[in-house]
Amino acid sequence: MNVQAEVSLYPLRSPNLSEPIGKFCEALMKSGLRVVTGSMSTSVSGEVDHVFDGLKSALAEVGKDHEVVLVMKVSNACPADAASERGKKQGRECA
Repeated sequence: MNVQAEVSLYPLRSPNLSEPIGKFCEALMKSGLRVVTGSMSTSVSGEVDHVFDGLKSALAEVGKDHEVVLVMKVSNACPADAASERGKKQGRECA
């Protein structure tokens, strides 16, 4: 089953917010998922096990050095192409 997840990562007690967020996004992109970043959230899409494995791995990676909160919404009813098209129009498609 294919799913799309909208995720937002909130670093805690960190003077540099871009470092943990960048590390998280980089780990997602390395997982081979379709990743589209936005100003307040990131859309991740793919096969359900691949999406959850990628999110788990990215959270573990950023969690080694930073305290964070990850907020996630997942749907099997949202077409991944819609998020991809939004990202292309904004010039923000990551993979």
